[in-house]
Amino acid sequence: MANIIDGKALSQKIKDDLKVKVDAFEQKYNRKITLAVILVGENPASQVYVKNKIKATEYVGMKSLAFYLPENSTQQEVEDAVRSLAADDAVDGILVQLPLPKHLNENAVLDIIPAEKDVDGFLAENVGKLTLGLPTTIACTPFGVTKMLESTGLNFSGKNAVVIGRSNIVGKPMALLLLQMNCTVTVCHSKTTNLKEICKQADVVVAAIGRPKFVTADMVKEGAVVIDVGINRTENGLVGDVDFDAVKDIASYITPVPGGVGPMTIAMLLENTYLCAERKINV
Repeated sequence: MANIIDGKALSQKIKDDLKVKVDAFEQKYNRKITLAVILVGENPASQVYVKNKIKATEYVGMKSLAFYLPENSTQQEVEDAVRSLAADDAVDGILVQLPLPKHLNENAVLDIIPAEKDVDGFLAENVGKLTLGLPTTIACTPFGVTKMLESTGLNFSGKNAVVIGRSNIVGKPMALLLLQMNCTVTVCHSKTTNLKEICKQADVVVAAIGRPKFVTADMVKEGAVVIDVGINRTENGLVGDVDFDAVKDIASYITPVPGGVGPMTIAMLLENTYLCAERKINV
């Protein structure tokens, strides 16, 4: 039976540690660290995410600014809202909740966010710095996964790691972070042949492909560490990309869904906001 990496407990510890750092920042510089969130439209899932992010922001003692724009907002109106926050020195981080309504150009909106306020870590400048191993803002989900791996106390140097999924916000940055941990990394995806055999060789499996229970017991090496990034809504509720019940008897460590990577993503968003504020002071 695998050890469960409890994302709720770990994220709570990170937020409690942040509370202390945020308070010290406010006392030293006599100002609040501020995160601004823009939500366009009335996507129910996005509304829940924004509500949770605001709640967590306020829990650690940061100031949250929420801007709700109607579904029919024009490209110009959304871009103007981002530009206003980009120019505001009191704002340390900007988050545009995705997805945007289909008539809007997401990339054009995100490109307006200054790299130093990009708390999501999505911008090309920050991704490029990550590729080069330079200090930067790291995409929240893979950043959270590294914290979960570190929490095991295991040494991953020289280990074989497989990332299933090649998205810009999880798969690719995750592979880069595993390389920084001195893993030998293979990135698999929908076109990969012999996927089962490749996964079976991995000491670490990070599943981020968006398919319910895609990773089965016969794909996992005995004693592997399995991180499930997937959140899939099914008739039976939320499930991950890993067949948890089958794989937990093979893995040494595994993350649950829900209660695994999800809470860590919000915790690392707050960590990124704090780091952005610190870097601004030290420029």
